[in-house]
Amino acid sequence: MSHSRFESIGAYLPSTVVTTKELLSRLAQAPSFDLEKITGVVERRVHDTRPDSYEDSFVLAVNAARDCLSRSRYDAGDLDVIISASITRSKHGTRMYMEPSFASGIARELGAGKAITFDVSNACAGMLTGTYLLDRMIRSGAVRNGLVVSGEAITPISDTAVSEISEKYDLQFASLSVGDSAAAVVLDESEDEGDRIHYIEMLTAAEYSNLCLGMPSGRSNGIALYTDNRRMHNEDRFLLGTNAQRSYLAARGRSFSDENFDYVIHHQFGAAAIPWMNAICEREFQAPMPPDLRVIEKYGNTSTTSHFIVLHDQLEQQKLPSGSKLLMIPAASGIVTGFVSTTISTLKV
Repeated sequence: MSHSRFESIGAYLPSTVVTTKELLSRLAQAPSFDLEKITGVVERRVHDTRPDSYEDSFVLAVNAARDCLSRSRYDAGDLDVIISASITRSKHGTRMYMEPSFASGIARELGAGKAITFDVSNACAGMLTGTYLLDRMIRSGAVRNGLVVSGEAITPISDTAVSEISEKYDLQFASLSVGDSAAAVVLDESEDEGDRIHYIEMLTAAEYSNLCLGMPSGRSNGIALYTDNRRMHNEDRFLLGTNAQRSYLAARGRSFSDENFDYVIHHQFGAAAIPWMNAICEREFQAPMPPDLRVIEKYGNTSTTSHFIVLHDQLEQQKLPSGSKLLMIPAASGIVTGFVSTTISTLKV
């Protein structure tokens, strides 16, 4: 059976930096806890809102796609598929742009005239969902290659939060940890195990979907995110992923130790939560976890793009040795979890 690989990667980060201290200074009442310490977010990037250089979700996504293609063996016209995975779909001044698809607009902008195009929406697991779908398309022989891209101008939920939070504990506190970004990856067929997505599996536990909801604010004209962190981020939720991976490996006669992962990349939603998640994984897998890679302190929670912003950052700093085997673990509203195993050898930034 054929496999896919990550052939190239690109990213785009707005130049404007806003610190957590700056953001919290706008609150009417300071939180009863140290938000910077708990989340690990010291600063985040925020999209340009000046009329002559406005960076909406579409602009961010196109910039990342072009960066990705600049180091790919493929031109835009060679792409068989483009999948857009943005949660935020702002374009030409709109707050939510639905039709035609973001992917089709990105394809036109890039000159990818023959590409199949479609959008996916799966909360913060969006880009990994796009990767899952494209991996299956390549493995089946339906396509040769494709681009998964996401642009997230998501910080307007932070603006809503700082204007509306009035309690010591509020469901909008998670909105204060997000940052804007874009990322893109090209996938094609793997030719050897040194560059390969070994497996990618995802699952949704929809009974918990009410724990994190993005919607128009009930108090203003803003867009809001309401997250019940106390119920969403707990051991029972985290066990969904570890149990699924352990069962997947057991069905193939393997254990977590057999995988020999060099690094793990978690969804970047909280610096305090990641060590706890690693401890749960070690207990359940009865094996040590590899070092975790993170960039949450300088970029915040970048939603759909977070795993690939981490990967891009590590490659850019030349901190990821050729032949590194990575475990990527999504954690998204829905609740969505899963696991991705991939070895990276020729991917460069």
